[in-house]
Amino acid sequence: MKIPGIITRWLFILCLPVLLLTASIGGAANSLWLYKYGFERYDVSQDLAASGLELTDSELEDIYAGLISYFNSGEDYISLTVARDGKSFNLFTPEEAIHFRDVKGLIWLDYRVLAGTLVYVLAYAGAGLFRRRGNYRRQLARGVVGSSGITLTVILGLVLLDTIFGFRQLFYQFHRLFFTNPYWSAKGYMLLLFPEPFFNDAALFGTLAIVTGAIALGGVAGGYLLATRKRGAI
Repeated sequence: MKIPGIITRWLFILCLPVLLLTASIGGAANSLWLYKYGFERYDVSQDLAASGLELTDSELEDIYAGLISYFNSGEDYISLTVARDGKSFNLFTPEEAIHFRDVKGLIWLDYRVLAGTLVYVLAYAGAGLFRRRGNYRRQLARGVVGSSGITLTVILGLVLLDTIFGFRQLFYQFHRLFFTNPYWSAKGYMLLLFPEPFFNDAALFGTLAIVTGAIALGGVAGGYLLATRKRGAI
């Protein structure tokens, strides 16, 4: 295999784990079900009521839906209003709005990486699937199997890190790495709406989604290799 072919093949192998990761993050950021799961599991409405803000489950769902809408909008800063004692006020403080702007920036970065890796993966796979040469298709299948193995290995490494350091420490280091200001810990309703255990669960769901995707892709590709071998193609 010539050098350009080797480079494009390895790019494909490395793009698949990134594609699975970014798809998982993008899906979580836009999952109203996940937000509803969080506020029901961790009694968010009760914590808000204890702080003086009583909201119905429907009103809470509207807040999370508003966040999803903001993340996908062209707005710079979020503006969500709620009523208390018959008066409307901004739910988030200026510091919290700055943090949500930073979060939105990461989400849009995720979208861009997702789009780029998806285009490359589809282009590379399409070229392999529409060629008549069976050997090229088997190379593509081997690449998918290898990429799935890399994905599962990385996930295993992250699980070991979580076991050694704990989610709280990893979550803290994530904020230190990706945010340039301390507003991710700003006092207000943001931390009540998003308790830390919620992110632990979200990470678990995302990990399960990535593992499922890697196993499914690897299984299909591995099955193809076995089928062609039985037919004497290899």
